[in-house]
Amino acid sequence: MPPITLVLLLLVVVPAAFFDIRQRRIPNWLVLAGLVTGIALNTFLLYDNPSPVTGLWYSLQGIGVAFLVYFPLYLLRGMGAGDVKLMAAVGAIVGWKAWIFVLFFTSILGGLTAVLVVVSKGRVYHTLQNLGMILMSIRYRQAPYSTNPELDVGTDQGVRMPHGVIIALGTISYVVAKTIWP
Repeated sequence: MPPITLVLLLLVVVPAAFFDIRQRRIPNWLVLAGLVTGIALNTFLLYDNPSPVTGLWYSLQGIGVAFLVYFPLYLLRGMGAGDVKLMAAVGAIVGWKAWIFVLFFTSILGGLTAVLVVVSKGRVYHTLQNLGMILMSIRYRQAPYSTNPELDVGTDQGVRMPHGVIIALGTISYVVAKTIWP
């Protein structure tokens, strides 16, 4: 991965994490800058072949895979739109293959963080009940948030965590792993 890609990733995910911690939102201007710069970087700078279409396609695939994975979670109100857009920007920068590894690290860190939050708040039993409700909702083809407002990240009733921070940590973990094990 070229150093300019690493710098761009950090310039997008680190500020996004700080905004998510402080304001509980990720600004559109930051995500748009990451998307546009990632597409431009891959289209015009990283590919030596005569056609920039290869680099453009590389970025668009990254955006598409990120969107296909994260958008359903947004529709189910399991995460905010800023998180979806941030992961799409990461996909534009690193492409779909590397994005899968970012998703892996983000998922592991997100799961561990969620367990720590649930245990520290003494909500283990309640969370297991909510997981049961989610499974029942899926069985009856209902959106989980329709029967329980705690399962909607847009309400103040559920336990929420800033996923932008987890995305940043997952992305940084990927970069570190890629540096150690190319």
